[in-house]
Amino acid sequence: MREIITVQIGGAGNAIGDAFWNVISHEHGIDFKSGRFCGTSQLQLERVSVFFNATASQKFYARAICVDTEQGQLQNLFGKSDIYRPENFVSGTESAGNSYARGFHTDGAAILEDVLNNIRREAESVDSLQGFQLIHSIGGGTGSGLTALIMASLVDEYPDNLISNYVVIPSEKMSHVVVEPYNAALSIPSLVNFSHLTFCLDNEALYHICSQNLRISTSTNEHINHIVALTMSGITTCLRFPGQLNAGLRKIYVNMVPFPPLHFLIPGFAPLISPKQQQYNKGTVSELVQQIFSSNNLLCAVDLRQGKLLTAAGIFRGRMSPREVDQLMTNVRNKNINHFVEWIPNNIKTAICDIPPRGLKMSATFIGNTTAIQKMLQRILDSATAMYRRKAHLHWYTGEGMEEEELTDAFEQLKELIDTYSRSAADEMGEAQEESHVSCAFCTRAAGER
Repeated sequence: MREIITVQIGGAGNAIGDAFWNVISHEHGIDFKSGRFCGTSQLQLERVSVFFNATASQKFYARAICVDTEQGQLQNLFGKSDIYRPENFVSGTESAGNSYARGFHTDGAAILEDVLNNIRREAESVDSLQGFQLIHSIGGGTGSGLTALIMASLVDEYPDNLISNYVVIPSEKMSHVVVEPYNAALSIPSLVNFSHLTFCLDNEALYHICSQNLRISTSTNEHINHIVALTMSGITTCLRFPGQLNAGLRKIYVNMVPFPPLHFLIPGFAPLISPKQQQYNKGTVSELVQQIFSSNNLLCAVDLRQGKLLTAAGIFRGRMSPREVDQLMTNVRNKNINHFVEWIPNNIKTAICDIPPRGLKMSATFIGNTTAIQKMLQRILDSATAMYRRKAHLHWYTGEGMEEEELTDAFEQLKELIDTYSRSAADEMGEAQEESHVSCAFCTRAAGER
């Protein structure tokens, strides 16, 4: 079985990870509190080992490493469920203080070896490791700095395995920490160089979904984390269940990423409607296809109409006709051909799983690789450079052992990434192709499987 190790880093990473395990535990018929199987079908257990470890007594544990530089969040998880193994909790003695420098150079570096030892133990216990799933935010210190350290180590020790990241991107409208742009900008180089699939999330889009789509008057973190968990469940569906069309992390990578730097993906989910709207919903595949291409259903605040789609994928759950799904997805491309790049043929893919999510008859998850993401990247660059011009708050970083050159180098890599997306929209990929071959040796192996 192709197993995946999940690493939850920082407060946001552990909160989202907890919601994810809650959702997929129910889907596999595992009681979230006790870890015991209480399902009704053996199909639920057929590929459960992709994300779970099982004991001889049929008790299941999440294959998750829970990491934070402070203990508070981890103590909440430890007491909530028996699905987490106690030895897989790694914490420091104090917070990284919302500083990438503390997460990378001091507080995070102090617990790095403990994290890697836990990952090694899990990797040695599986039959065929597929890759790693990292959940974190790049606005805080632990999720940005410590994650960069962990990713660099994973690439060194496991060069043949994929790394996918579920990343919470800071948003100006929802910012709580003034130095978030610095942390985000410093994180981009590690995401460009070490990640193979980066799924971008932001609180602005998630709060919009809660207020406008779901009509929730007062949104909480529990609402937001549940939406993210549903989407993650959709993306990993074909890894966890048998279906008509199955895909692994490597297949997603091959189909979605034309060149290694261009792996920043936008996820979406449907249906995302309020209970009152549910009665007017037809519940058809056509509605799902229409919704997943709507910017209102995306978990990152970008407008697909302001860029071009390099690749797109729809992962459908429930009983439906594969022929109908393929036809509807192809129709979307044909009707919006100007919003797809010309230099990638057959750049829209579908996957189908017969098993619907809990509480729904059918659902669809969207993954889009769009050049519109350069606007979000430009927003991070503009905010960080505006602060850097005034040398604002820079002492919090240099005082922890970081050199100013790290920040200016990060700005350059961010500019280069934006330029690469810009050229891909203009179909000027000659130079981009040359650059991308240098960036990632993994691309050569993956291309052979395309």
